[in-house]
Amino acid sequence: MKVALIQAPLVWEDVQQNTTYFKNQLQQIEKGTDLVVVPEMFTSGFTMNPERVFMTMQDKFITELQSCCKSLNFALTGSVVIKEGNQFYNRLFFIWPTGEFKTYDKRHLFSLAGEEKVYAPGTNRLIVNYKGWNICPLVCYDLRFPAFARNIGEVYDLLLYVASWPDQRIYAWDSLLKARAIENMSYVVGVNRCGEDQNDNQYTGHSQAIDYMGQYLVEPLEGEQIQYVSLDKTTQDKARNRFAFLKDADQIVVK
Repeated sequence: MKVALIQAPLVWEDVQQNTTYFKNQLQQIEKGTDLVVVPEMFTSGFTMNPERVFMTMQDKFITELQSCCKSLNFALTGSVVIKEGNQFYNRLFFIWPTGEFKTYDKRHLFSLAGEEKVYAPGTNRLIVNYKGWNICPLVCYDLRFPAFARNIGEVYDLLLYVASWPDQRIYAWDSLLKARAIENMSYVVGVNRCGEDQNDNQYTGHSQAIDYMGQYLVEPLEGEQIQYVSLDKTTQDKARNRFAFLKDADQIVVK
């Protein structure tokens, strides 16, 4: 599977600029790419002012993303601010090349920034099947909670994190992504933003891809760019069969 990582300098709470930027970026994706991964809240930056930037499930931009996936023949994942009823959600979309999609609402809300005060939490983890791969997409702060990502029964082959993870804690981002790959014997792709936000947070990015043994396939990136990585499920399956570490794991189930 060929995966594109888009590390982007998000414009603070400017939905128009960000949506225009990503529509242009998606047109630049190399042919033959299977999956495109973009950051957390990629239309707004990580904001605690959802009333300024929210979309609905019927928003025109969602339809445009579906059309883009169809015309360019790739899947896409990333999160945006969604209002549903009287609640706001940090909602991740996984859109297939058919235009169909599934969603996951961020479960672990970042209390240090007060995210839980303005957004409703998700509950269940999402596993999607795409081109023979089982994929588990999660959002930013979820990375700090390994039980939620535990690969019991080898239910996924690829673990994804989309994020707005600032530089002052980037060592944790790098370390935890490697840990998730090693402990779950799974490819891990993490896509973070770059640039800066209204709260003076700096974002170098450090988007990256790691194999099932914890080795870098894409070393942490700096600045605005698109990077590609090819993942081989057969090789991962052979390693899982040879080492079988997952069979010895504690049977922790998080619902």
